[in-house]
Amino acid sequence: MTRSSTRRTKDQLKDYSPCATRDDSALPESEGGAGGQAGADAPRTARVPDELAGDRLDKVLAKVFPEFSRSRLQSWIEEGRVLVDGASAKVRQPVPLGATISLVPDLLPEQLAFTPEPVPLDIVYEDETLVVINKPAGMVVHPAAGNWSGTLLNGLLHRYGNAAAGLPRAGIVHRLDKETSGLMVVARTLEAQTDLVRQLQARTVKRRYVAFVWGRMPEDGTIDAPIGRDPRERTRMAVVQSAAGKPARTHFRTIDRATWQGQPVSAIHCDLETGRTHQIRVHCAHVGHPLLGDPVYGRARGKRSVTPLPDGFARQALHAWRLGLVHPLTGKAVHWRADVPDDMTALAAELGFGRDDEAEFDDEDEDEGFVQVYEADDDWEEGDDYEDDEE
Repeated sequence: MTRSSTRRTKDQLKDYSPCATRDDSALPESEGGAGGQAGADAPRTARVPDELAGDRLDKVLAKVFPEFSRSRLQSWIEEGRVLVDGASAKVRQPVPLGATISLVPDLLPEQLAFTPEPVPLDIVYEDETLVVINKPAGMVVHPAAGNWSGTLLNGLLHRYGNAAAGLPRAGIVHRLDKETSGLMVVARTLEAQTDLVRQLQARTVKRRYVAFVWGRMPEDGTIDAPIGRDPRERTRMAVVQSAAGKPARTHFRTIDRATWQGQPVSAIHCDLETGRTHQIRVHCAHVGHPLLGDPVYGRARGKRSVTPLPDGFARQALHAWRLGLVHPLTGKAVHWRADVPDDMTALAAELGFGRDDEAEFDDEDEDEGFVQVYEADDDWEEGDDYEDDEE
């Protein structure tokens, strides 16, 4: 893998004061371990701290068991899985001083797989507030059917221990597809996670992708087409004109063109104004330019993208190349980039691409075109489980 580089803007971390290391002694006494540890489905108990006495039960639970979403905790209260001093309780009832709360979580299979594993992580940047990771192709972001171990989440739990286990989804705020490489930001504190979610929902997080597509792509443009579940094949996404389709816009600019085995190919930059599941892949296929190597959407316009590619390249040619956001602690604009990985670099050479993308990127550091980017799924509200988004 090529070296990942950190690009810092002026005054990026000037006057930066790192967050204090989390003091577990300040947390409410609890038993049963943090979410994702061994025995994750075992009963848990917590003593209500003085500062939360008199608050509503659901709010207290959200504080003492931050690894679970508020909506899930409320459901467990209604299902009788929460006891206060041994008695059943209601969502809105005040919790008395010194009370003991017992919780028996009903965890999904993927949550039972939230265990620490020594998964190698390519750290681009790290401080006490957040970490930026260059995810390799082939790594799944979190446990799910068919991928119960070896995920980014497992690696985060191993690297950061209880600090990550005490955060919803170990601090993860967005996803990349398994076979998409590139930059992801992960929160290291609950405050940072809340702020990053807010930025994602406000569409102020900047993300640029590099993609290789079949055909001669126009110089630039915007693909504006709603995306939803494919009504004929629910495991896929598609451009859906009915009410089931959510607004989706992808801005693109062609940075290079070539001809390989008599077929035109293009290298493009993509900036997302929205962040629907598989958005870039679906949009490019919709306009007749599927991503090279895409096994799912490559057949949308003929069979070009399932043509064997050089050096056995066997994934969608898509890389999350640039990431920009406002640092949750300093309030400063920060930017990072991760060089195109070795497999895409080798593919580019075989295809005949010859433009110096890094030099171009440097020249565009303040490019006004790099302002439309990423949106969290409209159905994802703060505190709820997040849904698949983006690439």
